Order: sequence, then C-alpha cells, then structure tokens
Amino acid sequence: MDEIKVNTSPVFAPMGDSALMVVAGNSISVEVNEKVHNMISIIKEQDWPGIREIVPTYSSFVIHFDPFIFSSDGLIACVANLWDCKEVSGETNTKTVLIPTLYGSDYGLDLESVSEFTNLSVEEIIDIHSETEYLVYALGFSPGFPYLGGLDSRIHCPRLETPRISVPKGSVAIADSQTGVYPVSSPGGWRLIGQTPVTMFDPDRSHPSIVNPGDYIRFVPISSESEFEEIFEMSANGSYEVEVK
Repeated sequence: MDEIKVNTSPVFAPMGDSALMVVAGNSISVEVNEKVHNMISIIKEQDWPGIREIVPTYSSFVIHFDPFIFSSDGLIACVANLWDCKEVSGETNTKTVLIPTLYGSDYGLDLESVSEFTNLSVEEIIDIHSETEYLVYALGFSPGFPYLGGLDSRIHCPRLETPRISVPKGSVAIADSQTGVYPVSSPGGWRLIGQTPVTMFDPDRSHPSIVNPGDYIRFVPISSESEFEEIFEMSANGSYEVEVK
C-alpha cells in the first residue's frame, strides 16, 4: 500500500486554456483533503483577478480562470508560492450536520444484501453506519451529492454489478469505502441502505446544498415511516431545519 502523504510541492495539470488542476497528494485521506481546502481558502483570500471558480475533489482542486486576465503560467507560479502556507486567517465555517435516516425495507433496498455480504445483522450495519461522523470530501456526480469518507471497513461493499436507472431522491448509499446521499433522483450503482426525508439540495435556496466540502455528516436513525413523512413534509415546505453542531 502506498504511503499516505501530502505533496511537498503542487503537481499541476492544465485542463484546456482556462482551467488548472492542482494535485495535493496521492490518496484519499483526511490529511490530503485538508490541504486541498486549506489551499482553496488561502487562494480565495488573495482575491486574485480573473479567478472564476475553484472546485475541490478528494485530493486535488481545479481553478477555473479567465485566460485574458490570468495566464496559466502566472497562476502556476502564484499557487506554488503559497504552497507552504500553514494557516488561514479568520474563522472556518465547518459544521457537523445531522441527517435523519430511515434504514431498510423500501427505503434501503440493498440493506439485506449488505447484511449477507458482510455477515453482519441489519441492526449491526445500522449501528456501525450511524455512529461515525463522515467528512464531506467533495460534492459532485449530481448537484449536491456528498462524497463521504471514513466508512467503517466492516461494512465495505462493492458497487452493484448493474446500476439502477433511477435511485430515489434522498437515498443513503454505500460503495466500497465510501458513503453518500443522492440529493436528487438519478441513475446510480451504489448500494441503498436507507433514505433521508431531508432535502439535501434545492437550487432555489440561497445556499442550495445543506453541506459543503470540509463539513461533516452524521446519520441519525429514525424509527418509523410516519416520522419520515412528517420530516419530509416539513423539509419540502421549508419549515424543517437540520440539526447542526
């Protein structure tokens, strides 16, 4: 297994004439992801002209820029110059969001197959999955889909051999070493173990996604369909607020 490490200097990969990928490390790890978000915060503090957007991934970030204002070579030099900065001024907005989740039955169609694959009971899987605070490494695949690291190795499962054409909105799923939530109905190949009634992504909100990269999520089991429906209705009309700590 390769040693987990943060690059001592950035690795650059141009993506056309108006985007630059900056690779921070060689693995999916908290340390590498922290470097990604620290660098993004530092770059944003510089308020460089011509920067359109910065998009984080697990171990890298992509800077979209105006090539008529900021050259690729100039951007590379500026990022390299900031690479050894250790601290970001100001307060962080990192939070832990508690996501109510109804596990199993029609809300988690693959929970039984996960039980068979792992040789754990359904109750054990729910306990294991809901006892961890998961780092939001990145948002992607579909609007607001949180890629969450830190899934307990006891419940690692491969993706489905044949992806579903449609996965219900709010489905909580696992695949390999990751877990996540489908914010909107979409195709998907992860194993569904539950569903949240919370609207994870709404383009009409001032902040469309309820989580951002660098935040944490903890799944909180709910016990009944009636509780699910009550939260669903409140979330749909904007009267439900997720618990944050």
